[in-house]
Amino acid sequence: MDGSYLPDGETWFWLNIRSRGRALLMLFLFSDVGPDDAPTRIKARSHLDVPPFLAPAGERGRNGLELSTQMDAAGRLDSPDRPVVLATGQAGDVYLCHPFLIHAAQRHRGSVPRFLAQPPLDPAGLLDLDRTDNTYSPVELAVRQGLGSADTTGSLPGLPRQPPGG
Repeated sequence: MDGSYLPDGETWFWLNIRSRGRALLMLFLFSDVGPDDAPTRIKARSHLDVPPFLAPAGERGRNGLELSTQMDAAGRLDSPDRPVVLATGQAGDVYLCHPFLIHAAQRHRGSVPRFLAQPPLDPAGLLDLDRTDNTYSPVELAVRQGLGSADTTGSLPGLPRQPPGG
């Protein structure tokens, strides 16, 4: 699936609604990356499209390739209303993105190799999408928004509460 859009997740092939194993998607540029140097393609605001496809699977999560196939069939994987943004920049730049952001590689059309890394940022804990104190992180708020909750209060139907210390 080289060059295809895929959301990131717990591992290459698995994602869950609480983003187990990844607090943020990070892109570290170790060389200058211009538009012809195979910058990562990012679907702007696509992180809002992923939660409705993950929520039904709960804690177990979903196979990322199956998820991508379902999102593609629903027109959400490469949605025309989500513009493409290129992760260009100078060596030393770092992109910090929502862990559900849909992104893809592309063919290198430049003349100088590019170097980048996409290491995981281990979370301090799982996303808690139904907090009793409403102190949501920006990542949690975005997942809630993707699930249709426009506010920071109230319970989301179908999501179990995060276990204490979880």
